Amino acid sequence: MSSPESTGAPIHVESAEHFQELLAEHEIVLVDYHAEWCGPCKMLEPTVAEIAEETDATVLKVDIDELQGLARDAGVRSVPTLEFYKNGEQAERVIGVQEKSDLVGVIEQLSN
Repeated sequence: MSSPESTGAPIHVESAEHFQELLAEHEIVLVDYHAEWCGPCKMLEPTVAEIAEETDATVLKVDIDELQGLARDAGVRSVPTLEFYKNGEQAERVIGVQEKSDLVGVIEQLSN
């Protein structure tokens, strides 16, 4: 089941509570842990935006400098780190710049 807000632009996570609410509201979630100063994060940004527009996944953007506690609790040690969730449970994690087709493949797998 996909809701209208699950497609479109990535959602900027504002707090740990906001993060938990979003995970609870959406079936398939891709979380992009990133930082403004991170070159590879900037390279990945258009890909993440396209995934938000083209798939049923809800894409969350977590700025690790802004939400250090959330990133620390998630065990994020390097950026970009991408986590995939299904029904609120972490299903997959990849680190570094990824091919769009690989990321979409994970989403499709979780959607089945």
